[in-house]
Amino acid sequence: MPKFSFAKTQNVDYNIFRLSSWGLAGYINDGGRMKIIKRDGSEQHFDSEKIVKAIEGANDDLGLDAKGRMTRREILANVNKVVKRCEILEIPTVEQVQDMVEEELSNSKHFDVAKAYIIYRKKKEEKRHQNTTDGIILSLVDNKNEEVKQENSNKNSDVIPTQRDYIAGISSKDISERFLLPKDIVAAHKAGIIHFHDMDYFVQHMHNCDLINLDDMLQNGTTISGTHLDKPKSFSTACNITTQIIAQVASNQYGGQTFTLSHLAPFVDVSRQDIRKKVLEEAKAIGIKYTDDQLESIVKHRLDIEIHRGVKMIQYQILTLLTTNGQTPFVSINMYLDEVPAGQLRDDLALVIEEVLKQRIKGVKDRSGAWVTPAFPKLLYVLEEDNIHEDSKYWYLTKLAAECTAKRMVPDYISEKIMLQNKGDCYPCMGCRSFLTPDRFTASGVSNIANAGNYDPNKHKYYGRFNQGVVTINLVDVACSSKRNEDEFWKILDERLELCHRALQIRHNRLMGTKSDVAPILWQDGALARLKPGETIDKLLFNGYSTISLGYGGLWETVKYMTGKDLTDPEGEAFGLKVMQTLNDYCTKWKKAENIDYSLYGTPMESTTYQFAKTLKSRFGIIPGVTDHDYITNSYHIHVEKKIDAFDKLAFESKFQKLSPGGAISYVEVPDMHKNLEAVETIIKFIYDNIMYAELNTKLDHCDKCGYDGEIKIIEKDGKLEWQCPNCGNEDHATMHVARRTCGYIGTNWWNQGRTAEIRDRVIHTDINDGDIEGKQQ
Repeated sequence: MPKFSFAKTQNVDYNIFRLSSWGLAGYINDGGRMKIIKRDGSEQHFDSEKIVKAIEGANDDLGLDAKGRMTRREILANVNKVVKRCEILEIPTVEQVQDMVEEELSNSKHFDVAKAYIIYRKKKEEKRHQNTTDGIILSLVDNKNEEVKQENSNKNSDVIPTQRDYIAGISSKDISERFLLPKDIVAAHKAGIIHFHDMDYFVQHMHNCDLINLDDMLQNGTTISGTHLDKPKSFSTACNITTQIIAQVASNQYGGQTFTLSHLAPFVDVSRQDIRKKVLEEAKAIGIKYTDDQLESIVKHRLDIEIHRGVKMIQYQILTLLTTNGQTPFVSINMYLDEVPAGQLRDDLALVIEEVLKQRIKGVKDRSGAWVTPAFPKLLYVLEEDNIHEDSKYWYLTKLAAECTAKRMVPDYISEKIMLQNKGDCYPCMGCRSFLTPDRFTASGVSNIANAGNYDPNKHKYYGRFNQGVVTINLVDVACSSKRNEDEFWKILDERLELCHRALQIRHNRLMGTKSDVAPILWQDGALARLKPGETIDKLLFNGYSTISLGYGGLWETVKYMTGKDLTDPEGEAFGLKVMQTLNDYCTKWKKAENIDYSLYGTPMESTTYQFAKTLKSRFGIIPGVTDHDYITNSYHIHVEKKIDAFDKLAFESKFQKLSPGGAISYVEVPDMHKNLEAVETIIKFIYDNIMYAELNTKLDHCDKCGYDGEIKIIEKDGKLEWQCPNCGNEDHATMHVARRTCGYIGTNWWNQGRTAEIRDRVIHTDINDGDIEGKQQ
């Protein structure tokens, strides 16, 4: 079993520590001041006496005459150290407390007691293991599992479908930890050294995210739940089939999915011709002869109605669907004019894009009837020469996009100009930020391995491709483990990256041998491929057809710890770029050796940012500027508290985004922009010229109790962060609608304490409202 630097800051025998049981020592309570998260996810009061009894038990196991026995004073001294470390964490878990006990016993040279304590934990875990999963499930069903409640801001754990998904996930995670994953990878995951994403789905042969080949499915027909569907004969029918495809795809993978409006655009003219035919038949039947202008006016009016209905169907179907993972499908819609030829087809695509933006600006009604910001579908708007200048033909669409951004936080913006520079092609992300690698299998002669019905050997292929999964490295832990020794930093980074590599290989091998029959909509009926029944998906896992992602987080804190400088300082920037290049070099090395497209991915850490922060505090204590928050900074981002010009932030982060080819997104947090759309347009133009993928975050919340529209504030209450209406003081989550973009996508179902703190701490870039921004466009 390969070793890796697990706890450089503690004097701990790594082999003992790594294979420790991570069991439960007892339920802890300190009279109401502190809390602890039990193994079933529920919260209980902290009781230090439980720690005393556990150490005393291990001490007694040595025998009364053993030389290594501890005195009562020594036991209490160690317990006091553990309690002080727990106070640093907002709410420690039982496992974290037990790890601290082991570490403090070892640090105080009581190795015999430490070993006895480890054995004690192991026995207790084996004894209770059969009941652990049961307890977690029951706490979830009884709505007492705080960890699950805040795990995903778009999943409501109170409702039965979501609970059903979580129950399955709890069992899957348990099996994965005990049987499918090596002990050192499980231990590193629990210790926050790495994060093995979506372990709750790992038992099944499922992948992460994808770009749907909607064009093939609509043009050549598909099958859904055993029912064959021919090519649609109208735009509205195409939209209806699209929503059914989205639901099916979402239920057969666990990540995001993207489709493009250019695959729907051809059906606009199908409806136009059908409408014209029917209008002429109606006119003939009642003896009316229309002039050409009258005919076109009627056709256009009816076509506009059909486009409106079709787009509305997509939006409301997506928002009202509940897939088998207990949430609205995580779907993105791509709006890219240059995906179709100039002329009527591009103009028809523009009609659809315009309708999508108008409907999103309006929003959707919540339970109280108020118009609010929906989380999905996520919108991607590609900036190109046809829509980026005031004299561009489709500039009116960009003006609509700016208005939509000011009110609803979407769309996100992809710069065709910068993406062509970085990747050679322009295409959307899969979900919130995961990008495929540039097509290399077409040129290598691999050809149409997915048997797609719309394959064109003269075009690069992106739709129908997917991502296999993600494993994320905690860069901050690497830094803190090195004790600011740069040679040691690179050595530990090497070890941790090889650990991630093994974990990624396990993800890849889990998909190997998967038969197309497990998800016909994906592998047989066109969403990703048209393989034969019984055929495996193996060939789609190599040659660059799919990607597999090495995630990373906390570059800001890593640079701060190692150099003492901010990432934005020249010295910090140089070190940060070197780290990013090293991560890319490893992906390149693995890719070359295995013909698998490993790619560096700026992880959208929602719950992981809090988990990493808690484990860092537990292992290294409070380090100013490094571990003194309940979150770590996402990917390469500038810290949310850093005061920096919005344009400078985007320009600076673009250097790092280029080194995160597997996926990344930058943002600026802006004030209310409703009355300053020109400033939004200026930022959009700046994005086009400077960064590949970016977004603007704003706030428009709603309180049902008083009708307030504006920003719902974050306050501290009883030691926890809460949301409160500034107008009436309402704190009832059920009667307020709060939308925040947290990880590249909008969340609307509340967040854990770490992510809430990060949202609270964000600097608002008021400079974009100053008016003096003309020179920022280039």
